[in-house]
Amino acid sequence: MAQHQSALKRIRRDKKKTPLNHAHISRLRTFIKKVEAEISAGKKSEAQIALKEAQPEIMRGVSKRVLHRNTASRKMSRLNARVLKLA
Repeated sequence: MAQHQSALKRIRRDKKKTPLNHAHISRLRTFIKKVEAEISAGKKSEAQIALKEAQPEIMRGVSKRVLHRNTASRKMSRLNARVLKLA
């Protein structure tokens, strides 16, 4: 068990932030799964709409610090490439 005041404060802070972080991550995954579902179904227009909805959510994850900005850029780039590949 932590003994220092700063360590005890960190434990209290983490206890509050962990559920919020998990909620943000879950929300991100949901938006990404929607795009991937449209891609696998072969629906280009719906996939583009889902991607446009997912991009702000991914960047919101960056601002909330649950996702690294390079990771977010990579995810958006790969999703966009897959959407563009649909014919």
